[in-house]
Amino acid sequence: MSAPGIGEAGQTGQWRREYPVILPSACLPVKSGRFSCQICWAHCPDNCITKGSPPVIDLFYCKGCGICAEVCPTDAILMRPEGS
Repeated sequence: MSAPGIGEAGQTGQWRREYPVILPSACLPVKSGRFSCQICWAHCPDNCITKGSPPVIDLFYCKGCGICAEVCPTDAILMRPEGS
């Protein structure tokens, strides 16, 4: 997989209207103590999520598509309006 980088358009995270927030108490890797899920990482089209417990979202490049929140089996990722 490639890593996000500054392209001609700059840091693309400035384009979004919503941003993802991870709720560690609901995240499977945090609850299990191991990298047991990582579905959000696998589905992120911009490769902005780093595997971890909990996963880490690079908000400089996240475009706020919400795919990570949609695929999370425990609803541990919420989309919040930008500026909140």
